[in-house]
Amino acid sequence: MTVKIQQLSQWKQQGRPIVVLTAWDYAFAQILDQAGADILLVGDSLAMVALGYETTLPITLEEMLHHAKAVRRGVKQALIVVDLPFLSYQESWQQAIQSAGRVLKETGAQAVKLEGGYPAMADTVTHLVQVGIPVMGHVGLTPQSVHQLGYRQQGKSIEAKERILAEAIALEQAGAFTIVLEHIPADLAQQITQKLTIPTIGIGAGPHCDGQVLVTADLLGLSSWQPPFAKTYANLRESITQAVQGFASEVRSQEFPPKP
Repeated sequence: MTVKIQQLSQWKQQGRPIVVLTAWDYAFAQILDQAGADILLVGDSLAMVALGYETTLPITLEEMLHHAKAVRRGVKQALIVVDLPFLSYQESWQQAIQSAGRVLKETGAQAVKLEGGYPAMADTVTHLVQVGIPVMGHVGLTPQSVHQLGYRQQGKSIEAKERILAEAIALEQAGAFTIVLEHIPADLAQQITQKLTIPTIGIGAGPHCDGQVLVTADLLGLSSWQPPFAKTYANLRESITQAVQGFASEVRSQEFPPKP
């Protein structure tokens, strides 16, 4: 059964944790979908893990559309959410509607994600929801603001905690169906999760969120570097290296292909 947006709030009420992973191509999307992920996020993190950029900032809307189409072709069950990349939605709510509308029309994804909960961004979410575009919010550490915030944990001071809580509440009031809480203290994430009626998805935000998300490349051990809050469940980087070295060795020794 395909995951629907309406189910997520029900799962929060039932205490059923939500599983979210990132995807950037057909092959991984198919595997993650069949393995039981509830939501697949075509995150702008693919700028780093798939395209080799140092940050998420360079990736374009066209590139996000290209990858989201590939992911959609591999998915039968999971809800697909696509990040709006930097400067494809911050200029105005009209720009955001144009970009988000293209995502839904051209890729078949069901929702978009954007970063920030400050007043102008909450207003943008209101306009998106009003025209029928589901929105996942994102507060705390927002990677598109890397040059301003770095990759440090956010929400340490009382003032910062109050600001992040207020942004989360504003996003819910604007109509977001769920919110990612990234790299904030666990007690703040718990407070936000208890305050909101919509689900929270944590990444480096402790155990009290309604769901958890990881960058799939980190989970599988494909990344050359990963944040301290990620957990590696496999070491595919090492496995792939060994497989390629084995193939190269057999080709050079003429063991492969086997002689008839």
